[in-house]
Amino acid sequence: MRFRSSKVNEFRLWGLALTMGGMLLMIIGLAGIVFDWGKAGRIIAVVFMILGMITMMVSMGIYFWAGMLSTSATVIDCPECGRRTKMLGKTDRCMFCKTILTVDPQYEPTAENETAAAVQASEHELHREHEHKPH
Repeated sequence: MRFRSSKVNEFRLWGLALTMGGMLLMIIGLAGIVFDWGKAGRIIAVVFMILGMITMMVSMGIYFWAGMLSTSATVIDCPECGRRTKMLGKTDRCMFCKTILTVDPQYEPTAENETAAAVQASEHELHREHEHKPH
């Protein structure tokens, strides 16, 4: 639960992971040509280059999708850190401090969750003392 991020950042993370994976597949494919494995090396290169290209195209699609979602996201001020953040859906997390946000009263945290969140926020603040806070 500690490593969760906002939905927009999650989409961007998957796009980045697929980009890096696609480049890695293409580099692996080049091994067939660089090490001169003959005809089998060329076939390996073609297969891995195509897989890498497909992975890169999927990553481009995810980045495009995240960008389109980001343009229609609700922009709110985080009650915890005071920064403006984008929110998708009924609940999301702050892009900066990871606080759970909601605009629907049905999804507001209960009293027990609020105390747990307050303890977690105070621990988080201890680690963030060196950062600059906006006015």
